[in-house]
Amino acid sequence: MPTTVLVLVETINDYLPILEHQGFHLILAPTPVERAQAIATYGGQIDAVLTRGPLGLCAEEIAALPNLKIICVIGAGYEQVNLQAASDRGITVTNGAGVNASSVADHTMALLLSLVRDIPRCDAAVRRGEWPKIMRPSLAGKRIGILGLGAVGMAVAKRAANGFDMTVSYHSRQLLSDVPYDFCSTPTELARASDFLIVCTPGGIGTQHLVNKQVLDALGPHGFIVNIARASVVATSDLISALEQRRIAGAALDVFDAEPQVPDALKALSNVILTPHVAGLSPEATRGTVELVGQNLMAFFSDRPVLTPVKLPEPL
Repeated sequence: MPTTVLVLVETINDYLPILEHQGFHLILAPTPVERAQAIATYGGQIDAVLTRGPLGLCAEEIAALPNLKIICVIGAGYEQVNLQAASDRGITVTNGAGVNASSVADHTMALLLSLVRDIPRCDAAVRRGEWPKIMRPSLAGKRIGILGLGAVGMAVAKRAANGFDMTVSYHSRQLLSDVPYDFCSTPTELARASDFLIVCTPGGIGTQHLVNKQVLDALGPHGFIVNIARASVVATSDLISALEQRRIAGAALDVFDAEPQVPDALKALSNVILTPHVAGLSPEATRGTVELVGQNLMAFFSDRPVLTPVKLPEPL
């Protein structure tokens, strides 16, 4: 009997034949209603779940899947997957760390350029028949601070340093001895040393509201922030206040607390650029993430080590 995979992800349909050709039977449930129906109807048959960090898999759902053996997460983040429930059941969890780093880094630089150079407002003005001479900062030679120097952070750092001659600083959980960038011991110190603050760290309890009023005030009235990580890393109310009061110069956001809902206060601001959580979406990245899922599934069900395991807490 083929291994059955419940697919909760809504953006990978064109690449699902990769898994089907490997012999997996797929149940597609990309909406909340379909998800609940699939678990209720096929719960006893499901061996694996394919999800995204924000979509997750909660403890109640894990309990309703008695044959579940592995959870594969597309992308690096897994903040809404109940790792404790998985650990208690001996369920393996994998993620897609690093596969979409290039796509996310490209989008990060696109957001930064659009924000600092005010491209949307210039575009809108020309379309209205106007011809404003808007004076905006250059990126060359500026200081960029990267919060979280993982695969995405490294890709952003290389683009900033090699493409725009920026000075790169970073803050991570630990000092990295093999990178040519300056380490800052706190997010506040990083913001104070930056013209542009880029949020690349994973979401979850450990990074919740890492960027708050203190950090934003350290960034200052000429500083810009870009968040392509998780909305939970930035205190949204503090960010909105800083933007409204012009205590920072602007923000570009690809992630939000209650997606797809976006606060009206953010929509109303002229110093904000918003995109619908698409930084990691490209044909290349999507194919790569699905291929990695296939490799992890094939390894697991062949009794070999998975390629990208997520560290789980101790069982209770």
